[in-house]
Amino acid sequence: MNLQAKAEKNNYKLLSKPSILLSGQGLSGIYIHVPFCASTCDFCAFYQQKPHRPDLETYLEGLKKDFNLRLPKGPVETVFMGGGTPGLLPAKDLQFIGNELMKYIETKPKEWSVEMAPSTVKMDKLLAMKDIGVNRISMGVQSFNEERLKSLGRLHSPKQVYKAYDCIRKAGFDNVNLDMMFALPGQDLLGLEEDLNEAIQLNPEHISTYCLTFEEDTALYIKLSQGKVKINEENEHAMYIKTWNLLEENGYAQYEISNFARPGHECLHNINTWKMKTWLGFGPSGASQYRMERYANPSSQKEWIEGINANTPKRVEEVALNENMLAEDSLIFGLRMNSGVDLDEWKVSYPNVKFQKYADLFDRLVKNSLCEYSESKIRLTKTGRLVADSIAELIM
Repeated sequence: MNLQAKAEKNNYKLLSKPSILLSGQGLSGIYIHVPFCASTCDFCAFYQQKPHRPDLETYLEGLKKDFNLRLPKGPVETVFMGGGTPGLLPAKDLQFIGNELMKYIETKPKEWSVEMAPSTVKMDKLLAMKDIGVNRISMGVQSFNEERLKSLGRLHSPKQVYKAYDCIRKAGFDNVNLDMMFALPGQDLLGLEEDLNEAIQLNPEHISTYCLTFEEDTALYIKLSQGKVKINEENEHAMYIKTWNLLEENGYAQYEISNFARPGHECLHNINTWKMKTWLGFGPSGASQYRMERYANPSSQKEWIEGINANTPKRVEEVALNENMLAEDSLIFGLRMNSGVDLDEWKVSYPNVKFQKYADLFDRLVKNSLCEYSESKIRLTKTGRLVADSIAELIM
């Protein structure tokens, strides 16, 4: 999985004393990991489990207790419920989570996103979510081609995508994201174009497009090791360019390497994450960046609930934040955004970090047409965006 995808799930491993950015800053966002899935997609490496009712009850009670233990009362800008498959929960459970959360955040957040699989979209769930304040639905489509969906281990059909999308609109949601994937087994440029055109015709406010990645301990990785599927980087690069051009031509502005939006519909939760703001993660494997620390919850419901029941939530990957590491991460993730990094603002946020340590690298990147300066901003060129992960490694 690439750096951006890990950031979106709040599970990224770039575990980096406080900067101006974090000290004195309140809580920007909340991430809730819902670990339940009916089946495991071949490409998925996130923590998940089957949705047995006793486990669901334990999970819900655990969230209630964890909110009480760790969630300060006050406003937050964003809530993001990811998974797993949050949409798999019955309407009453979604309502329960929302009601418990609103005891602490008091006013409805500016943006509240919930991930849903097409097969889980039902009107009663959508209306329950609207009632608690959800105003953004992110639906995992991946492809509109039945064979390619099967190759990924997805349970839904293209017909279910159209039905689910229509249901979301009828429920009154006017901010919808479609998650798409490319470089799928057997997919060529024509197949990619067909998928993207289907997504565009639905006219969502936001489209995310991810290049298929091969994570260890996934069914897809095993297929790769067996030679059943292959990686073709030249084909991947061509698909990146095709995606960027086609979406731009149809009114979707790229604001981050994998994310495109109609004006005013960029995902605020993700932007806050990329800008190194603060969030608290709840549920098994949910990660946090708050009060000068970064840590994750155990990727096990059993371990997670044991800590909560003992009033001492367990932490893994716990690291004290320091200014140098935050400064580095803000460059890495900031460069993934088309707007780039405002270096004047960066220097104010991290006054004790010398930009000179990065200056020579950026000069080389500019000379090689991978970066460009515009007034006080440094940003990647289109060619640079194709190798953003490699540039991140150079920064580190």
